[in-house]
Amino acid sequence: MVTGAAGFIGSHLAHALLQSGTIVIGVDRRDPATDQIAAANLAGLQGVPGYMHITADLLNCAVDPLLVEADVIFHLAGVPGIRPSWGPRFTEYVASNILAAQRVMEAASRMSVPRLVVASSSSVYGPTSGGASVETDHLRPASPYAVTKLAEEHLCLAHAARADCPTNVVALRYFTVYGPRQRTDMFTHRALHAALAGQPLRMFGDGHQRRDFTYVDDAVAATIAAATAPNATGAFNIGGGSSASLLDVINIAKSLVGRDLQIHQEPARSGDVLTTRANPARAHEVLGWQPQVDLHNGLRAHMQALAQPVGYSAAA
Repeated sequence: MVTGAAGFIGSHLAHALLQSGTIVIGVDRRDPATDQIAAANLAGLQGVPGYMHITADLLNCAVDPLLVEADVIFHLAGVPGIRPSWGPRFTEYVASNILAAQRVMEAASRMSVPRLVVASSSSVYGPTSGGASVETDHLRPASPYAVTKLAEEHLCLAHAARADCPTNVVALRYFTVYGPRQRTDMFTHRALHAALAGQPLRMFGDGHQRRDFTYVDDAVAATIAAATAPNATGAFNIGGGSSASLLDVINIAKSLVGRDLQIHQEPARSGDVLTTRANPARAHEVLGWQPQVDLHNGLRAHMQALAQPVGYSAAA
């Protein structure tokens, strides 16, 4: 079962699993009949043999029937985004990122599902010294969103630690995943869209913030590896190894379209950290995973998808 199957990473994951011959039940509260983005993300899955899509909210739907004969749960459903998590929407973050995870874990235990892979985030680390983060670092989440992701991660692992729980849990701390179908509020999407359209780009901060960019195909490969690695448990960093500044992304975007890009600089946002960088050694050792796509090639593929009429309108 893939929760959040109508989302960015979830739709890519479901497609990759189907290509490998896996039967997939996709669950998402967004209805592709009424949600344009969900419909676009799921377009490549509809009618594919082996895929069944369920429009349901994990906060109130019956989860157990979805897990009959399930070998693994990929729990990617949740509310993303740092900036919207400050303020009145925080209750939605708690409901989707914590309470829904509680219901999924309880159902997984009841149905004796062997493994659950949960999507966590590099944001759980909070401000760092600029060095590579390791899973044992002291965690200092700097936004309400990051707090809920850390709570979700710890909640699932707490369930798995119970003597009577048959479900093993792997938490993947994704570092800035980008690629086709990425959320439109993410910087890489906005930079590529602005470059393609010849429009100004709004940038928060001075652009020297650094991120460990991870191409979506690499994130999906890590996620599938986390489902099958025999000794995998606990948290893993999933970082693409492309540590670069926002200005680096802008320069690559400009080179891809062959023209300059106008920047509108605004103050940095609360909760944004200066640097994220993954130490992926544990993922390499235990999951047998390492990234394959560098930032330049990944951004080129992302831009090519945006430039296509169907992909461009769906992403925009």
